[in-house]
Amino acid sequence: MFRQERKGQPFTHAGSIEAPDAAFADAWAREQYGRRGESEALWLVPRDAVHQVTEWADEFDLKYRRVDGYSIKSRLKEARERAGTATSEPG
Repeated sequence: MFRQERKGQPFTHAGSIEAPDAAFADAWAREQYGRRGESEALWLVPRDAVHQVTEWADEFDLKYRRVDGYSIKSRLKEARERAGTATSEPG
C-alpha cells in the first residue's frame, strides 16, 4: 500500500495489508491510514502485481546524465575530426 500525505506530494510506501479480498483490504487501509485525515490518497496494489526490476538494458545506461560519464572535450574532438576542422591542441 502507498499513501500520499498531502496533495502534490509523492506517494510513499506505507506498509502491507493481508486481507481475504479487495473489499476488506480497502476498508482496512481506509481505517488504518485515512480515518484521522493523515492521508490525501491511498494506492492499494495486489502483492502479485509488484515485481522487482534488477536487470537493465544498455540503452538505459545514459552516461551523459552523469557529470563523470560524459566528456565534452572528446566529443568535440570527434566532431571536429569528422568535419575536417580539427586543430591540434597542446599537450
